[in-house]
Amino acid sequence: MGQPVTRQPPLAAAGLLQSLIVQIVETTERVVPVEALGERLSALRLCEVSAVARMQRSLSSLGQISAIAVFSAEQGTLEVVDGFKRLRAARALGWSELRAHALAVDAAGAKVALCVLHDRHELTEIEEAWLVRSLYREDRLSQPEIARRLSRDKSWVCRRLLVAEGLDEAVQADVRLGLLSPSAAAALARLPRRNQGPAAQVVAGNGMTFRQTARLVEELLGCADEPARGEVLARWRLCPPPRAAPHPARRARSEAEWLMGDVATLTRVAARLEARLLGHPLSALGARAGELCAHALSSLVPILAALGRTIAHATGEAAAHALDHPRGSAAPDGDPSPPGALSPGHRPGALGEPQHGP
Repeated sequence: MGQPVTRQPPLAAAGLLQSLIVQIVETTERVVPVEALGERLSALRLCEVSAVARMQRSLSSLGQISAIAVFSAEQGTLEVVDGFKRLRAARALGWSELRAHALAVDAAGAKVALCVLHDRHELTEIEEAWLVRSLYREDRLSQPEIARRLSRDKSWVCRRLLVAEGLDEAVQADVRLGLLSPSAAAALARLPRRNQGPAAQVVAGNGMTFRQTARLVEELLGCADEPARGEVLARWRLCPPPRAAPHPARRARSEAEWLMGDVATLTRVAARLEARLLGHPLSALGARAGELCAHALSSLVPILAALGRTIAHATGEAAAHALDHPRGSAAPDGDPSPPGALSPGHRPGALGEPQHGP
């Protein structure tokens, strides 16, 4: 499995992100046996079955576009930091290996990297709470140190820790099973533990929204005693308040409209990217920035090539259809070979591309 990963000192989130990018650029990808990859950090993430199924379809049709991120644990095993869906989908497909980048971080650094690599957009509040609790309880980091590493203020760390520490384990299990939304669970964390389970049953049983859950929590917190809280739960169980008025229904886009929209987006972005490259040579960006941009641009080449083959195949089918229907217009000849499933070793890509995720 290669040489042990050299440890690095703790870094603040911004510095860690730059360090991770540099590692991804400078570290050669390696092919790792799927059976050698551990999922210890997956306990900090939510992973829906439907999301794994979508990833499985993506791997089947496109191959592995982006490498997963791993780190070397103290036991010498490789633990996944980013790419849990890819790993589980690969196992479901019977793949024997995946491409991976090894990050030079320890266990605490891997958890910080998990947060940083998702750029604060993909993690839910309860996932952030689990991550903070793990750093605090398992890695013995102080709350100020956690705040420093994640570039957050101390109050944010304290709030997330209160959610993780104050939320009943049964309620957390409901979240992992998909019976309760993460936002509803975070709202229920304000209640005493003895009230969270019954309230969670009402929320899940009625399919309540976050706003409804927040209103229920406020009403329960305003009760003077347990009998009053029992009456509130009984009333909400039988007749929850109506949801907010839904937005006017919009006509669903047709497949052709989605396709034309994507074409317009790609055309606009491609023109902007070309203008930037022509107006600012990579050498003018500085040595380090130029190297990072060159790597990112190089990773686009196989993706664009695959897209070109798919377009050629699609337009070739359209041309054949036009020949059968003379009123249509013929399209240029395309590549007759359809895009097939590619092995993981033949789809290079940078971390954070379309298959990026837990």
